[in-house]
Amino acid sequence: MTATPPDPDPARTPGLEPGGGVAPGDTPPESGQSSGLSHREPMPSRGRNIAALIVVLIITVMALGFVVAQVMGWANLF
Repeated sequence: MTATPPDPDPARTPGLEPGGGVAPGDTPPESGQSSGLSHREPMPSRGRNIAALIVVLIITVMALGFVVAQVMGWANLF
C-alpha cells in the first residue's frame, strides 16, 4: 500500500497556472485535511483568574499605600 500525499499533484491538476496559482474565477483544487471534529474542550475554571486578580489588587493597594506613606512622611514614625 503506497501512501499518497494529501495535496493534489500540481503537474496533473487541471486549471493551475505556472507557479501553482489558479486563474481568476477558478476554484483552487481541494487540499487534504488533517483536522476534523474532536471532543469538546473543557471550559477552564474562573477560580484561578479571580484569585490572581485579587492578589494583583492587594499588591497594588499595598504599593499605593507605601507611596502615600512615603509622601506624607508617615514611614518615619516607626
